Amino acid sequence: MSIGIVVVGLTLVTPFAFEAFGDNAFMAATIPAGLLTIAATRLAERAPDRRALWFVFGLAIVLRGYALWFDPLLSSDVYRYVWDGRVQAAGINPYRYVPADEALAFLRDGRIFPHINRADTAVTLYPPVAQFFFLVVTRVGESVTVMRVALLGCESATVLLIVLLLRRMGRPLTRVTAYLWHPLPVWEIANSGHVDALMVALMLLGLWIALAGHALRGAVVIAFSVLVKPYVAPVLAGIWRPWDVKMPLVVFATAALCYLPYLSVGWRVLGFLTEGYLTEEGIRAGNDLWLLSLWRLVFGEHQSDVVAYVVLAALILLFKGLSVARSSHRSVASTLADINMLLLVTLLLLSPNYPWYFLVITPFVALCGSAPTWVASIGALLLSEQLDWDFYIPRMVTKSVLFGGLLLAWAFMAWTTRMQRTADTGTSA
Repeated sequence: MSIGIVVVGLTLVTPFAFEAFGDNAFMAATIPAGLLTIAATRLAERAPDRRALWFVFGLAIVLRGYALWFDPLLSSDVYRYVWDGRVQAAGINPYRYVPADEALAFLRDGRIFPHINRADTAVTLYPPVAQFFFLVVTRVGESVTVMRVALLGCESATVLLIVLLLRRMGRPLTRVTAYLWHPLPVWEIANSGHVDALMVALMLLGLWIALAGHALRGAVVIAFSVLVKPYVAPVLAGIWRPWDVKMPLVVFATAALCYLPYLSVGWRVLGFLTEGYLTEEGIRAGNDLWLLSLWRLVFGEHQSDVVAYVVLAALILLFKGLSVARSSHRSVASTLADINMLLLVTLLLLSPNYPWYFLVITPFVALCGSAPTWVASIGALLLSEQLDWDFYIPRMVTKSVLFGGLLLAWAFMAWTTRMQRTADTGTSA
């Protein structure tokens, strides 16, 4: 209980610290809250389920209600979600115009439009399932609060699925503390309202269905998840079997059907993703790909090194994905651990610039609880650099701490596993 009180205290001061001292103060409040969540999870595992769960869930509701009370601190993406829903409700393809286009002038207001990022340069980059969600939610209410509440509804489904998976694996249900008190979902879903909450809920639902013996149905749901945010795609390897052509065909058919209503703009249906996002995020130039940046520091920049990196990264993911798909040990726990590893490798290779991309691994702090997952999910808070007026920490530094910590955690896990095997062998001898 005392840890929970401290977590609440850190959460209470976070928005005021951010407004007064900038995003470095935000990190200084949220990262300790994440570390305390590790301790709280270990204590909760030993507590009686029913009594502990009431406290864990009650505090989680308080944390989210408080974060929801404030306007989005770290991102304005949720305003674009509301705008895209409004545009669709007017019968206009959201991939056709940038928000500042005069063709959409009649939709502008003083609450949503002024806060849209890239309003005069970018059409939407969000795939069709996200767009369906935006349309449905804005029919209830065209406000940031309604959108965030809807995403909290998605998060509720995520929590339910975490509990069901924990029960299926025979692990203490109180491990859900790892997710519920984790500062990353508290601030990136309840406060910033990122659509990744929908992606994670669909991902876990698809896994639950697939692990119940309905792999093709699960693949369809995971395909929906990919059509919210594409970087969840490696999860499909966890439920696929080599030489099974039905699943890839079902996934491609699902994607084609979802894109169908928006094809009036042709290839522009891919939105800002292909037109500018890859350039803006330093991916085309390779500036923000952490491993490539390290290579360049040592060996210098070379022509086509980005292409070489992308090809190598794709081969690594392909090899790892096939290794997971061919795995003979297919218990629920081992499958989830393999998928967790795949997602961590994906994040390492893509090295995103923003913390909300790491929401995809936050359920696994409860389901798997591995040191690399804790390090990556808490370390992601170091990417909360959004302001220009406070002390700037170079992105290369924060990414080096984050991904260097991830690599060290992997090395430590491999060492402890090897030592355990050695000890077991000595005991059996």
